[in-house]
Amino acid sequence: MLLLSMILLGAVIGFVGAGGAGATITLLTIGFGVPIHTALAVALASMTFTMLSGAYSHFREHEVVVKVGGGIIGALLGAAVSDCMPSDDLSFMTGLMILSSAFIMYVKLYHADWLNHHLHVRKTILTGRKLYLYGIPTGIISGFLAGAFGIGAAAYIQIALMVIFGVPLLQSIGTCMMIILPISASGGLGYLASGHLDMWIFLQTLAGLTMGAWIGAKMTHLAPLSLLKASIVALPTIGGGIMLLFH
Repeated sequence: MLLLSMILLGAVIGFVGAGGAGATITLLTIGFGVPIHTALAVALASMTFTMLSGAYSHFREHEVVVKVGGGIIGALLGAAVSDCMPSDDLSFMTGLMILSSAFIMYVKLYHADWLNHHLHVRKTILTGRKLYLYGIPTGIISGFLAGAFGIGAAAYIQIALMVIFGVPLLQSIGTCMMIILPISASGGLGYLASGHLDMWIFLQTLAGLTMGAWIGAKMTHLAPLSLLKASIVALPTIGGGIMLLFH
């Protein structure tokens, strides 16, 4: 049942192209009763492999601009902090994080003009000492959120890349995936060291998401843009809402 459910979820994630970690955590904890700490570990470890091919593809297309090295440190710290949090509190905070990501995606997709008007987006890419001065704390914060709550914080990272670092929208997508990759790996290692990564659940989850995502991705170009935009917002909204209601 877990494998079949992950195939179905993977198809939705492949179709939508976002919100995978939050939906995976929700399905594991609420649908199958997996402890929240184990669900976070499985989600982070799965993200490492699912992000690998996408990040490599963007890198080959020269769509990666900024490297935020502090994310690895932040992810390890986040995993250590979440290990000490009670399950109920961790579930609640994870639900809030998923919902906040959904809200940011909603604003980006449906109120882009308002966002551009109220945020000062750099016109040139940040270089020199400021790149490291801003990049390291940004990476640590992003890594901490991912390590503590099992999500890649992609919405936060993309906005930071555009606003703080001046990375164009297209390149921010590839750069975001490249940043999330080591964050997910280090966060997963942190959970593995604390004994929360269940390998059997992880293997079923990874296999199901991989197969499902391949199927779902084939359907993306057939869907109208309005349906895609609504689905991108709906997936984390539903996942976060269920987490808060049933945590």
